[in-house]
Amino acid sequence: MTLALLIGLAGGVGSALRYLVDQAVVRLLADRDRGLPWATFVINVTGSFALGTITAAASTGALADDTRLVLGVGLCGGYTTFATAMVDTLRLGLGGRRGWVVVNLVGPLVCCAAAAALGWWVAA
Repeated sequence: MTLALLIGLAGGVGSALRYLVDQAVVRLLADRDRGLPWATFVINVTGSFALGTITAAASTGALADDTRLVLGVGLCGGYTTFATAMVDTLRLGLGGRRGWVVVNLVGPLVCCAAAAALGWWVAA
């Protein structure tokens, strides 16, 4: 039960962090044509990097399994946002921006996989 509470608390911290990063990216790009939903992209790529690092550290024994769960499932789970990425993609499509739909589906997939691999490489 204690582990579940720690994971829940870490998820709350991850969600708050996601909000802060989202707001920072939106402010940074406020006067520019954003095209893609860049805040969601940045959040998911950095979260993938963090999860890759956490997973690699756990696989080498540098992180205890409970710590991996709190950081990976809780913090990264609360921080990253697949559902928002899909809603953003739907909004692009409904707005007639079909080319951006493809970019928003493929780009984050490639970049998140690369970020996770880089995180693994850094930690291993």
